[in-house]
Amino acid sequence: MSFSLLSLSSSSSSTLTRNIPPFISTTSSPSVLLSLLRNHSNFSNVTSNATIFGSSSCSFFSSSCSMSTSNYVVPRDFASSSYSSSSSGNSDGESSKIVSGENDEQGAETDDEDQVLIVDEEDISLSSSDLPQKWDVLGLGQAMVDFSGMVDDEFLERLGLEKGTRKVINHEERGKVLRAMDGCSYKAAAGGSLSNSLVALARLGGQPIASPALNVGMAGSIGSDPLGGFYRSKLRRANVNFLSAPVKDGTTGTVIVLTTPDAQRTMLAYQGTSSRINFDPCLADAITKTNILVVEGYLFELPDTVRTISKVCEEARKWGSLVAITASDVSCIERHYDDYWEIMANYADIVFANSEEARAFCHFSSKESPLSATRYLSHFVPLVSVTDGPKGSYIGVKGEAIYIPPSPCVPVDTCGAGDAYASGILYGILRGVSDLRTMGSVAAKVASVVVGQQGTRLRVQDAIGLAESFSSHCRDSTFWSDIGSDQISSL
Repeated sequence: MSFSLLSLSSSSSSTLTRNIPPFISTTSSPSVLLSLLRNHSNFSNVTSNATIFGSSSCSFFSSSCSMSTSNYVVPRDFASSSYSSSSSGNSDGESSKIVSGENDEQGAETDDEDQVLIVDEEDISLSSSDLPQKWDVLGLGQAMVDFSGMVDDEFLERLGLEKGTRKVINHEERGKVLRAMDGCSYKAAAGGSLSNSLVALARLGGQPIASPALNVGMAGSIGSDPLGGFYRSKLRRANVNFLSAPVKDGTTGTVIVLTTPDAQRTMLAYQGTSSRINFDPCLADAITKTNILVVEGYLFELPDTVRTISKVCEEARKWGSLVAITASDVSCIERHYDDYWEIMANYADIVFANSEEARAFCHFSSKESPLSATRYLSHFVPLVSVTDGPKGSYIGVKGEAIYIPPSPCVPVDTCGAGDAYASGILYGILRGVSDLRTMGSVAAKVASVVVGQQGTRLRVQDAIGLAESFSSHCRDSTFWSDIGSDQISSL
């Protein structure tokens, strides 16, 4: 099956090679890995025994259209006509007593004080001498505290909430809901899609089994209220340093997740100060010593922050950092399509998406396969990671894709699976995984562990086991035998 790109090159087309560049050795840096992808004129040799999805009929790219993402911006109508488009303040009842209990592992053992909203100042006041000299990964994302509780239908009706929807609320509405929840059983957590990935990565990389522990940081926007301190403290206890100073007199963003007995979730989001992230001196300094910058897609919903994203990505590339973008949400992509592509086409080295988000980036209909979307996106971004739920996942490079079978598990809670998968890809890159299939298998295994538990966070004891398995693989060249062999899937 073939498709066409419009107006990318006036040169004659040539057949794509089916070779994938050899990935880095275990002693190379991640910058070396992606530099191969940024400048792939010398690609050679398919790595390992990975099955590569590429077709000689896919000959519509010229040699000059070689994925140099900084040379062009993809227009809204870049796809051919056959591919048309088809996740507190301390007022109004929000006092410390609202936190009736919080389990940072969401189903695992509690490793810190979770009964009340108490912040130890020693946890949140780090001097520059306490911080690492280099960040392996720095995340830029929304800092939101999640309140999750079980309610009945009558509770939603009493507050006039439509079950199963996501609604943006103001400060007064947030206070009203939290007061109504007084006495209910619920949890508070330092939430967010990006924080899930960063915590998982920090826990995987916190075990210096074969290599030094990874340094993971996050920048964003929190208020000077107790919830801001709570957020920073929780991340630090998970070995993720939150670097941004609190906004004076600001209120930290929150997401209230109300789950009814039929398992439907009603979400109420209060943006607070999370809607404004500035390129401040702290962020500017962190960028100069970062290996991989990860930008959360939800930030594209914040007009003022899009400018910050552009500046941060520009600086990251200037200092030799890799830039990764998470898709986050289909509706977010549809509303801010041009902003996404402006950043992706000019700066991104890695894109994380699920199958629906990948199709949205391509303006593909729902009938198109995730494999097709992965291959398509990989002509614009050096490394593309696309998950397809229980069906597996794909890693795309240079218009071709490797299929990654799912790692067997008994699913308990699929929420957070994509976040966990992304952490596995980043972990593989930073630990010097030598081929694409192994990198995908690492990610699939991490995701399967999270899917097999209640909650979105990779547990500490599971991270230790995964890191030990990875270390064993490095020693004896065997790798998690339950991953399965390469499988071939056609369009």
